[in-house]
Amino acid sequence: MTRSLLLIAGTFMVSLVIGAGTSLLDGRASEVQDPPEVTIGERLFLETRFAEFFASFVEVGGDVNALLPSGDPVVDLTATTAAPLPGPFAGTSINCRACHLVDEQVDAPGGGMRTYADFAQRSPIPNRLDGHGTTPRNSPTLVNASLKRDGGLLLHFDGEFATLPDLVKATLTGRNYGWLPRQSDDAIAHVARVIREDDGHGELAADFGGLSYSVLLTGTDTSIPVDLKLPRAFRVDVGNASDAEIVDAVATLIGVYTEQLAFSTDERGNFNLSPFDVFLEQNGLPRKPAHGESAINYSRRLARAISSLEQAAAVQFVDVNPNTLDGSFAFHDRPFRFGVGELRGLKIFFAEPGAAAAGTEEHATGNCIACHAAPNFTDFAFHNTGVTQIEFDEVHGAEAFEQLHIPDLNARRANPDEYLPATSAHPDASGRFRAPASPGSPGHTDLGLWNVFANPDFPKPQTRIFRALCQESASACRTDALLDRAIARFKTPGLRDLGHSNPYMHNGAFHALADVIDLYRTTSVLMRSGHLRNGAPELAEIRLSPADVDALVAFLRALDEDYQ
Repeated sequence: MTRSLLLIAGTFMVSLVIGAGTSLLDGRASEVQDPPEVTIGERLFLETRFAEFFASFVEVGGDVNALLPSGDPVVDLTATTAAPLPGPFAGTSINCRACHLVDEQVDAPGGGMRTYADFAQRSPIPNRLDGHGTTPRNSPTLVNASLKRDGGLLLHFDGEFATLPDLVKATLTGRNYGWLPRQSDDAIAHVARVIREDDGHGELAADFGGLSYSVLLTGTDTSIPVDLKLPRAFRVDVGNASDAEIVDAVATLIGVYTEQLAFSTDERGNFNLSPFDVFLEQNGLPRKPAHGESAINYSRRLARAISSLEQAAAVQFVDVNPNTLDGSFAFHDRPFRFGVGELRGLKIFFAEPGAAAAGTEEHATGNCIACHAAPNFTDFAFHNTGVTQIEFDEVHGAEAFEQLHIPDLNARRANPDEYLPATSAHPDASGRFRAPASPGSPGHTDLGLWNVFANPDFPKPQTRIFRALCQESASACRTDALLDRAIARFKTPGLRDLGHSNPYMHNGAFHALADVIDLYRTTSVLMRSGHLRNGAPELAEIRLSPADVDALVAFLRALDEDYQ
């Protein structure tokens, strides 16, 4: 079990099931000790001294181990889509957890549990007078984000990173931590300095053994307890290592910590905490693909099995949570249920063209499993669902996105600063196509994968992205043609525990699940009429009426669980 910040955040342990079959029905936590690399990775994930704001304090004579006289205003409050909440890291500077919360706001009015996401449409970032006060995109949940998949990892909404350490290093040294693109070397030097000079006496260090980073990361001191002694593969000789080697070690450890953030499974590897999972188990239904079976074929097999149960009038519904004493959710304010409405939503969700959901007036076809097959409810691929076009047209008028000039590969190569995101190699690049649509910036929009594919500033993910785009291309696999196919594509999110990760979509545009479904109703019509630029072909097969929305919402809410 991942250590919960019960002392730091002042929250409480509740009765739930965590991890592989570990029951906490009596409310007493019998924690399984994390490996040292996970524990130390969590401490680094929470560390607030890596940010540029803290570096500015050190540069004028501040001690690495001293408290800031005044914290970065960006962490004073936790931004939400409504009123802000008091920030759990007020008085410090930004860290990973500020945008990837868990239980810090569980008791706050308007707050609640999070699956390592925040509450904002776009996450606030430190002020550097460059016009950027928020991230260009919504903060994605980290839970289940690192699941193994065919073709390897492609992380972030646009596939910018091929490994977790690469993602972490870019975050620690990037704009989210207050560092400007041309300050990459300064950021690396500062992070390494914090590691070298940390004395282990701070409040965070006290919650994680009270030893300095230098001692912990070097890993050879006899004072290190067994539960904090890093395996050799994760150690770095802090006294002799270069700045870059130290930062690489830090990024690796934070990556290990985030990699193990996953939704609960039982001893057989079956997800087990949501009403949907309990419904499957209670009815003896298959809960994951067979060996060698694809997720979509498993989903089809599951749909057939459920249909057979219905025909035999043998379906058992769920109205009690077997994982808590009172049979309810611990962190969701509604009944724990999988009933008639949820089943109808499931059938619509699983219905494909030619096999629409039986028993519905409209013969609704969700075609959702084309991209959100069970049990992970994501294909980890990149699709254009129309979110960018809808946002752009709402700002600039109908059909504006269809008419927007987007440069071809040759034009982009000739002038990368004009079109591509800023990087250390191109610190003055405009990032105009990785930006929210804005009335004052008519050419600004977010083209997602387009920003990364065939961009030499992001070399590591190129082979995987090329293969993914080429695999589905009906024409020759030429980079220039594939670049057009990358326009406005974003990675498919998982759908588990959506109640703890709103607002939704890469731009955080929708607070309610019903609004998300309405988006698909709109973009599916646009796709069929030929007015969705580079739209995902799967959209054309979605046929939903207003009467289907509540059932689909009920099913999606049945994927919620008590994550901690």
